[in-house]
Amino acid sequence: MDKPSEEQLDVIGGGLAGSEAAWQAAERGLQVRLYEMRPRQMTPAHQSEYLAELVCSNSLGARQLDRALGLLKQELRRLGSMLLECAQETALPAGGALAVGRTAFARAVTARIQAHPRITVVREEIDRLPGGPAIVATGPLTSPALAQEIASWAGQEHLYFYDAMAPIVTAESVDMEVAFRASRYGRGGDDYINCPLDEQAYDRFVQALLSAETAPRREFEDPCFFEACLPVEEIARRGPQSLAYGPLRPVGLTDPRTGRRPYAVVQLRQDDLAGRLYNLVGFQTNLRWPDQRRVFRLIPGLEQAEFVRLGQMHRNTFLHSPALLQPSMQSRARQDLFFAGQLIGSEGYVGSIATGLLAGINAAGLLQGRPLCVLPQTTMLGALAAYLSGGDPRREFQPMKANFGLLPPLEPPVRGKRERYAAYARRALEALETFLQRERSQEAEDGRRD
Repeated sequence: MDKPSEEQLDVIGGGLAGSEAAWQAAERGLQVRLYEMRPRQMTPAHQSEYLAELVCSNSLGARQLDRALGLLKQELRRLGSMLLECAQETALPAGGALAVGRTAFARAVTARIQAHPRITVVREEIDRLPGGPAIVATGPLTSPALAQEIASWAGQEHLYFYDAMAPIVTAESVDMEVAFRASRYGRGGDDYINCPLDEQAYDRFVQALLSAETAPRREFEDPCFFEACLPVEEIARRGPQSLAYGPLRPVGLTDPRTGRRPYAVVQLRQDDLAGRLYNLVGFQTNLRWPDQRRVFRLIPGLEQAEFVRLGQMHRNTFLHSPALLQPSMQSRARQDLFFAGQLIGSEGYVGSIATGLLAGINAAGLLQGRPLCVLPQTTMLGALAAYLSGGDPRREFQPMKANFGLLPPLEPPVRGKRERYAAYARRALEALETFLQRERSQEAEDGRRD
C-alpha cells in the first residue's frame, strides 16, 4: 500500500470495473469517493445493493492459460486484482471455469471496499460528469441522464446492444433420474448437471422455442445483439441445428444410462455456494415469462423445474471508445477523466475488471505525477486496451471480449491451435514479468531520489 495522499478521485459506478478501479487507486494512496446509485435508484437487471453484483452468468470464464480469459485472469492476478481474489474465495465447482457464488462474491467485494480506510461509498445517482479527477465506470446500464451527458460531452450518439440473463432453477427440482452430473471430457469431475435430449426431444424443444412469444421492445429500439450473448431463441432462428452446435452441443459428454453421447444436452452450472441454485448455461432469453416456464420444462429433467429467476433482456449502452480513449483508459480530450468497464465496449466480467484495474492504476499515476501504465500489446490486457483505444476512430466499433485474435502474430508462427495459444500465453506472461520488473526498478530509483 502506497503512502496516503491528499489527492481526491471520484469513481462513478460500483460494478466490477468501478470497484476494482476504486481499490487500485486507494491502494496507491488516493482518497476515493465511490458513487453507486443503488439501492436508491435500481436498474432493470440488478436485484441488490451490493457492489460488483453479477447480473447475467456467474462464470468468469476459463481457468486454463491456453484460453484467452484464463490468460487475462492470470495477468490480473500478477497485477494485484482485488476482485479476482474475491472470486477465488467464493469459487464454485465449474469444471475448467471460474464460477462464483453470485451473492457471496458481491458481499465479499462490498465488505472489502467498505472496510478500506481511503474509500468512501456514496449512495446517490450522478447525472453529470464530475468537474475534477474521475473514473466513469457506470456500465452498460448507465442511467439515461448520465448517458446523455456523456454522449453530449463526447460529441457522438451513444451506441447500444441488447444483453440478456439466463434463468435459474433450484437443484432439488431437477429430475436426476433423467439428468446426470459430469463435465465435458471429465474436466472438473461432476461439476455440471446435464439434461440429455434425443433427436425427437431436441426437435420438439426447438419448435416450441421458435413459436414462443418474446417480450416486446420499445418501438424506437432496433434489435442489436452482441454475438457472444445471443438469446437462445435468436440462435434457434439461425437454423434447426444451430443450438446443437451452440449451447446444446453434446461433445465431451456421455450419458451414463445409455453409454452414448446425447444428441444434444442442456448444461446447468452451480450458481450459489450452498449448491441449491443452478443456471441454464447459454440460455439467455427474452421470451415472455409464461413461455419460458412452458418451453424450458420441455427439456428432459426440467419438467418440474422451479424457477427462482426467469430470463430477461436489457439494453446496454457503450461508447465509441477508439474516438475517446488512450490505451491507459484516459480520455483523449480531458486528462483527468478516465473510463472503464462495459461502458467502453470491454465485454464480459473479466474485461470489466481488467479495464477498471488499468484505469485505477493510471488515475493514481496521473495525480501523483508518475508515468501512466501502458501494457505491452503482447499481453492480453495490453492488446484489449489497444483494441478499445486504437485504429481509425471512424471504424465500426462493437464490444469485444478478450481473445487471442487481438494479439500480434507469433514469430515464428506456431502450428496447431492448442500449441499456438499456449505460446501466446507464455509470451504474454514473460512480457508482463519484464514490464513489472522494469516498473519495480523505476519505483526503487524514484524512492532513492526522494
